[in-house]
Amino acid sequence: MTSGPREIVTPFRPIPLEVPEGMKPNEFFNSTENLNDLVHNNGLLQNPEGLLLYRKALGHSNEFDASIIYNTSRSILDPLGRPVRRTQVPDSVKNVWNRMNQIIIAWMLERYPDPDETLVLAGEASLDATWPLTSPGVPSIRMLHNHFIVFNKAQLRDAPIADPNNPNLTDGGQHSLFQAYMRDVYRAFFEGLDLKILQPCQDGSCKIALTGYPQGLPSWEITGGVDALKEVRFWKEYDTILKGFIDFYRTFFSQVSTRNAPLPRDIYFPELVENRLQFNNDFLKTARMVRDHCITDAKYANAIRWQPAFKQLIYRNDAGKLIVTISQNSIGNAITEMLGVVVKRAPDAEAYGRDEPTLIEKLLEVRRRLVEADLGQGIATPYWSAN
Repeated sequence: MTSGPREIVTPFRPIPLEVPEGMKPNEFFNSTENLNDLVHNNGLLQNPEGLLLYRKALGHSNEFDASIIYNTSRSILDPLGRPVRRTQVPDSVKNVWNRMNQIIIAWMLERYPDPDETLVLAGEASLDATWPLTSPGVPSIRMLHNHFIVFNKAQLRDAPIADPNNPNLTDGGQHSLFQAYMRDVYRAFFEGLDLKILQPCQDGSCKIALTGYPQGLPSWEITGGVDALKEVRFWKEYDTILKGFIDFYRTFFSQVSTRNAPLPRDIYFPELVENRLQFNNDFLKTARMVRDHCITDAKYANAIRWQPAFKQLIYRNDAGKLIVTISQNSIGNAITEMLGVVVKRAPDAEAYGRDEPTLIEKLLEVRRRLVEADLGQGIATPYWSAN
């Protein structure tokens, strides 16, 4: 078997939405009107906390694919004012959010128990508009949402090898910035975080053999497996990984932006940042290198994501262990591409229709579990009832 990133084709049914004349697609998709369509045509469950479980109309996989979005489209009309990461979500919402995640991930592992047969992942992405709004890949819905995806490994094995130079797989060259110049600094910084359930993976042990990914990303094994997801401590540590990443990212790019910049405001681990970053020669030398490049290369400078951009996920490795990883800098790559899966979506209503009944059956099974746990009420659509 050849190891390498795979490119699969996933059929979908075209969405019957017309973008109003004079609006760009990303402007319309951030509107309350679009979110109404998401609820009424694809919504599965919603709760008083504003969390909406829905079917992915433009999905990554027709084996299983769902999302939870923190739907603030009516309560916060300014798209740039909406929460886009867990660290911005009220604790009461986060508690419900984490329980929903735990139940859905447990269902996925129960329904798909064999790691040789399926690739299972769940995670989220930063949806900050942290690069020019005219650029391709600007978030279509600027609200925090999670992905829950299952890929059939037989389909992946049969799929052609993706172009390894695809910028979405290589992170546009900025992924190598961390690896080539700050690998030791980056990992030493994470070692300073207070983690008990999450334990660093040994080199290579977290890769999916079929794709050879993830590549170069810090990864942690969840000791205790799926049962650990029932513990509040796990979700606090999951947040700690994100907070540490945000501190590292903000500190680095503040130094790129301004030589000898002060400590960023409102960081989570000021002592760790001061001791392991602001006095580290390799860290500051790399910041200078990027700064000098930005000054002389307008195209390079325009591609910089100055604010924290990330994708963080939980996935099952080949040994059946649950792993947490986080990207180092994302320039529009899909969350699946962290694991070496490139998805090419193709409009094909007939092919999607063949998969749809089984997919909906699974989605409704997940919904029943969430309703039983008092995590929301079912939504009726043209495709399913509210019960």
